[in-house]
Amino acid sequence: MSMSRMSPGAQQSATLVDLLDRVLDKGLVVAGDVSVSLANVELLTIRIRLLVCSIDKAEQIGLNWWRNDPTLGGKRQTDGVGAGDVARLEARIAQLERQLKTKGG
Repeated sequence: MSMSRMSPGAQQSATLVDLLDRVLDKGLVVAGDVSVSLANVELLTIRIRLLVCSIDKAEQIGLNWWRNDPTLGGKRQTDGVGAGDVARLEARIAQLERQLKTKGG
């Protein structure tokens, strides 16, 4: 069936599908600022940044924060520092501080 024989609703849905496909393929960025002021004194500023794209496109541009977000089922990223490592580092810092006190005083 050609596009000329389709009903207007069918043409519109085809256009919406095409538009959605383009947005997800290329990406869409919406940016804006909201400021609340009273007597020329800025009380509150809210910055809004929104990126709409497919997961593949996001990974192409280096966005993959959802992979490490535990609330979204991702793995928690610890950068190689666990609770035992933190305790060991704190003990070492305390030891170095004691050494500095004995040498300096």
